[in-house]
Amino acid sequence: MTFSDPQERLDILAAFAAAGRDRGDKVVCFTDALSVDELTADLLERGLDPGPDISVVPVDRLWGGVAAPEAATMVELLAREVRQAEAEGRSGLRITADMCWAARPQANAEQLLVFESEIGRLFADGRLTAVCEYDRESFDPVTLGYAARVHRRTVAATVYHEDPVLRICRQHVPPGVRVAGELDHTRADVLSDALAEAVRLDPDIHLNLNQLHFLDAAAAAVILRTAANLPTGRRMVVVCGEPIEQALTTAGAAGVPALRMLVRHGER
Repeated sequence: MTFSDPQERLDILAAFAAAGRDRGDKVVCFTDALSVDELTADLLERGLDPGPDISVVPVDRLWGGVAAPEAATMVELLAREVRQAEAEGRSGLRITADMCWAARPQANAEQLLVFESEIGRLFADGRLTAVCEYDRESFDPVTLGYAARVHRRTVAATVYHEDPVLRICRQHVPPGVRVAGELDHTRADVLSDALAEAVRLDPDIHLNLNQLHFLDAAAAAVILRTAANLPTGRRMVVVCGEPIEQALTTAGAAGVPALRMLVRHGER
């Protein structure tokens, strides 16, 4: 999984972990960029309670107590985790691994290449499922290209628009649309297309504007018009901060019965 938006990464990670728990897997989330407490809190926000079925541990646990990551040690420790999951009667082992460890100064770049090559043998019997998380801002294009080649599948959010000031993408959990940055009339058509897809795909429309810092009247009108035209019984749930709530209220949100706003530090 390559990502540039941390929230997208957390959404996909939570969905992956929840699916593993539901099928009886042992789930281990190895974290690096976030502390154990931070990742645990983020999973709780997404309705996932780490406990006996889901463990959150620091990624350096994979190193086996040595000062720097060694591919052979990490692969052997994961093999041990697979055997332990089987001994516990689990259907398999599901892991998520934050690969930022490979960008640390003490990490040897060759160890990443060896790790990604050697770990493949652990998947042969179908008991291990894993997602390797690559932050696009931490790795160069050559490393990301190599990672893409050695993995059978790539997971990423659908991106409708991305430039230095605005990102509009598909939200994984709950399914909907996430908007971050600044949104004005020049990109209102992109928002309209993204919301139209959500109307086609999702029972209710979830619009995450938590990371949106500016919304002009034209873009607000697109949101309200989409909500107003929803079929009977469906609704749009907008999650946002108070400035965005004010912009939507000014645009006439109170007159749209299908619109519900969940505001940070309060609910409307």
